[in-house]
Amino acid sequence: MNTIVKHTVGFIASIVLTILAVFVTLYTSMELNVKITIIFGFAFIQAAVQLLMFMHLTEGKNGNLQAFKVVFAIIITLITVIGTYWVMQGGHSAHL
Repeated sequence: MNTIVKHTVGFIASIVLTILAVFVTLYTSMELNVKITIIFGFAFIQAAVQLLMFMHLTEGKNGNLQAFKVVFAIIITLITVIGTYWVMQGGHSAHL
């Protein structure tokens, strides 16, 4: 895919995802937890679009290795965030 076309598609996709997140936040009557989950979903999709369209994640001779490194980093980040949340909730519940 041509670089200009790739950047244009990525830019339009980012704008659409941002507008969808704003719409969900301002113009729906969903519960707060549902809104936050949807916004996080849009954020992860937008991060993937950014990595693929602008950061050229899979290009080059080691594209698969770069993709593996990003997936590994995401897994470590999720373990850290979920583990921190779990510990903080457990500590909070113990002191109530």
